[in-house]
Amino acid sequence: MNMVEQKNTLPQHEAEHGYEELPETSPLTMHLIAGAAAGIMEHTVMYPFDNIKTRMQIVSSSSSQTMYTSVTHAFRLISTTEGARSLWRGVMSVVLGAGPAHAIYFAAYEQAKKMLGGTSDPSHLHPLAAGAAGGIATIISDALLNPFDVVKQRMQISGAYYKNIVNCAVKILQREGPRAFYVSYPTTLTMNIPFQSIQFGSYEVFRKTLNPSGQYSPLTHVVSGGIAGAIASAITTPIDCAKTLLQTRGLSTEKEIRSANSMVTAFRIIYRRQGIAGFFRGVAPRTIANMPATAISWTTYEYFKWQISQGNEAVN
Repeated sequence: MNMVEQKNTLPQHEAEHGYEELPETSPLTMHLIAGAAAGIMEHTVMYPFDNIKTRMQIVSSSSSQTMYTSVTHAFRLISTTEGARSLWRGVMSVVLGAGPAHAIYFAAYEQAKKMLGGTSDPSHLHPLAAGAAGGIATIISDALLNPFDVVKQRMQISGAYYKNIVNCAVKILQREGPRAFYVSYPTTLTMNIPFQSIQFGSYEVFRKTLNPSGQYSPLTHVVSGGIAGAIASAITTPIDCAKTLLQTRGLSTEKEIRSANSMVTAFRIIYRRQGIAGFFRGVAPRTIANMPATAISWTTYEYFKWQISQGNEAVN
């Protein structure tokens, strides 16, 4: 049976919208639940690599700063000197923030893609609509996630000993004020809007190319999500370096870094101290983390959508 014949044998309910585009009668909570599950899975499974990425991106002229030469070197050094548990320090901030942020993120993405015509014909590619929808969803979700991300990165740094994420958040608020939680927000958007636009657009292309029938295919979601995540993370690493500097500036003993308040300032500091290579510090662990993390996120999200559509079909 060829792809066309297979598609024509689908039940009418599935032929009209399929699991990929849930029916308009589906409540918003369905996208919220699927998005929350995807976000938590994405950020927690590969968390140690995110921890290493943050440490490799720290900018300091101090001779006491640990220099990691590779991902394996970082894993070995951190595990032997601080214990393996330190690789997971700050993960609860991600769990608390990623759930609601990604719930809003995927719900906004689905609504925006629908408004932009990205669901008008499921058999055709809509990379521009998917990319634009991803950008819109990013603006909304990052406003919620940014403070949690600041806490996460502060706790990831070696020597930044906070009792827990609440203690960390309170100390940041007391010492630096509420602005510290959002000083990196413009930079985060500058990074995440192209990141998510590239990721969503690439995912749409690879998913439709590898699986033109639109059938539920976990392997397609894993491969498409992994490739899309790798491409997007590698391209946006320079901006991520600037974001890390801004989000961890409060722990620096250097006045220049502590006073950094914009992406442009962060870029100048990085370039002056580390040159062009400084903008790609952490690119390996970031790509290693994002490739499976994005694959996990999309696979989890698509699985929940498929389960929801199966439930709808059973009711009908």
